[in-house]
Amino acid sequence: MSLAATLPNGESIPALGQGTWQMAERAGRREQEIEALRLGVELGMTLIDTAEMYGEGAAEELVAEALAGERERLFLVSKVYPHNASRQGVIQACERSLRRLKTDRLDLYLLHWRGSVPLEETVAGFEELRRSGKIRHWGVSNFDTDDMEELLGVPEGETCATNQVLYNVTRRGPEFDLIPWMEAHRMPLMAYSPIEQGRLPRGGALQAIAYRYEASPFQVALAWLLNRPGVIAIPKASSVQHVRENHKALEIRLTPEDLAAIDAEFPAPKRKRPLEMI
Repeated sequence: MSLAATLPNGESIPALGQGTWQMAERAGRREQEIEALRLGVELGMTLIDTAEMYGEGAAEELVAEALAGERERLFLVSKVYPHNASRQGVIQACERSLRRLKTDRLDLYLLHWRGSVPLEETVAGFEELRRSGKIRHWGVSNFDTDDMEELLGVPEGETCATNQVLYNVTRRGPEFDLIPWMEAHRMPLMAYSPIEQGRLPRGGALQAIAYRYEASPFQVALAWLLNRPGVIAIPKASSVQHVRENHKALEIRLTPEDLAAIDAEFPAPKRKRPLEMI
């Protein structure tokens, strides 16, 4: 079973992908992490999210090793540091990422967060990469609603494909105005840390719902996110067991009663909150 999200140009991509933050940081886990990524792809979790920041390029190299020969099956995402996001800097950073990933193109390239470089420069670099075929789509990460408004005001800013932000059942701030804004612009949201790095509260609604589905609270929290339209979740899994657990969240169909119980414990925001980052 799989769920899909739709990019602004109509392209369908997996709603459940695989993150790589903190991978390739311990040599003793390398084979385990490679095995996990490979299994995820076999299960249909073919969207792979990485970044030049992750291990200073080591995570990209791990992805290249794990998924050699699988490029045509993948939707490959990487991110550029803000300090590399000048017009020429973003092109050079992309070239370095492509070399580490051993590919000729990225499916999606994101500005990791806002820095001091004007957005016009970054977008111009992204568009040059897109026209040359080095990237297929570009987007941003950790942008709040006012940042998105500013982005769409720069030349070719309207070609932004997505915004990757911290969003999960315990951090629902984006629901107040960012997610409605993105829905109005037919732009999916990519949710990082979708199960709060395994630090969800114990007990309560998630545990009670998990018991009924013979699942874990983490699977319920991931199912809650996948239940929301226009949301792409990118959990990291460093073991095959964890990959299988994440994938099984696709089979959980939460009822209106389940959703109401989650809302009661983790209420939607009633006012604007600054966008959270970790």
